[in-house]
Amino acid sequence: MNTSTDTAITTQPIKFVEVLRREADVEPDAVSTSEVTKETQIIAIYGKGGIGKSFTLANLSYMMAQQGKKVLLIGCDPKSDTTSLLFGGKACPTIIETSSRLKLSGQAVSIGDVCFKRDGVFAMELGGPEVGRGCGGRGIIHGFETLEKLGFHDWGFDYVLLDFLGDVVCGGFGLPIARDMCQKVIVVASNDLQSLYVANNVCSAVEYFRKLGGNVGVAGMVINKDDGTGEAQAFADNAGIPVLAAIPANEDIRRKSASYEIIGRPDGEWGPLFADLAKNVAEAPPMRPKPQTQDQLLGLFSADVVGRNVVLEPATVFDMVGKHEDIKPSLEVVYDAA
Repeated sequence: MNTSTDTAITTQPIKFVEVLRREADVEPDAVSTSEVTKETQIIAIYGKGGIGKSFTLANLSYMMAQQGKKVLLIGCDPKSDTTSLLFGGKACPTIIETSSRLKLSGQAVSIGDVCFKRDGVFAMELGGPEVGRGCGGRGIIHGFETLEKLGFHDWGFDYVLLDFLGDVVCGGFGLPIARDMCQKVIVVASNDLQSLYVANNVCSAVEYFRKLGGNVGVAGMVINKDDGTGEAQAFADNAGIPVLAAIPANEDIRRKSASYEIIGRPDGEWGPLFADLAKNVAEAPPMRPKPQTQDQLLGLFSADVVGRNVVLEPATVFDMVGKHEDIKPSLEVVYDAA
């Protein structure tokens, strides 16, 4: 019998236990109570389709870059139009179509294949399937998986702005909120019921995941095409979120945007507006919103606009089949409470 070997075998577990005990005796560091900070602010912008998210983000990102910030703009809309204004109407190759094409030829995707820049703004489009040919949410998930392979979490940006379609409720579009992929959310809306309905849905999603332990909050609202009627401001007040900027319904803005012209220039007429927006976006803390009920949303508008005076009249069997149906006795057995 090898005594030395046996001794090593029997004493090793004892030494291991002693090490564990010593580690357990060490007092852990106090839990940090300071503000959670992250070098890169990742901000998801949501809004109803056509409300002006791409217009807002193109000018916001341009202004941030002119202020010396390193900004990455990522379009997460299957329409792939987030970067069109930034690039003067030129289509940006999407991550999904580029990765599919290169994969067929046995090549890997590189940064230069999918990320492009203009005047200090870096931009890319995730893309998505054509209508009826796939799930847009799955496209979003696939796009972010590709970004992670390209080293997304190691990129040194001051701001990453994500443009998400807000009136689609499938899981892929809620990814930043559900998985804490961003620190805060901004909603873009106008003084109309449908855009505020979408903004409210986003607030509801944020509050839902906060209750599950999430950390994402709503930093505020951008009112686009503001005609001064005040419904969007009232919604923001009721939801407990600030208005970061109100972009007026202005013909000059509409015309320049339609011709793919950036108006968020420091020396331009609208420069101060977007400079203030950039400051507010950077400084606004993520907050827990107060989602509104359907009746509360309707209450923001006059009755002649939303039909709030309509009375719901229950339908009858006669309405459905054109005759009165005999009521037959039920054969259901009802037991008395024990």
